[in-house]
Amino acid sequence: MFKYLLESAGNINWMAISALITFMAVFTISVVLVFKHNSAYIDKMASLPLDDSNPVNSENDNHEK
Repeated sequence: MFKYLLESAGNINWMAISALITFMAVFTISVVLVFKHNSAYIDKMASLPLDDSNPVNSENDNHEK
C-alpha cells in the first residue's frame, strides 16, 4: 500500500503545494502574533463587552423609524 502512495506522490500539483505553503505561512504568522500580544491588552479587549462605563442608549439609535 505504501508503495502505491509513494509512486503517486510524484504527481503532486504545484498549485496544491503553493496553497499548502500559503496556509502554513498564514497560520504560523497568526500564531506568532497571538502569542506576541501583551496579556494586559488581551484582558482589556476581553472585558469590553461587559464594561458598563459607557452604556449604549437605545433612545438615540435612529435605526428603527
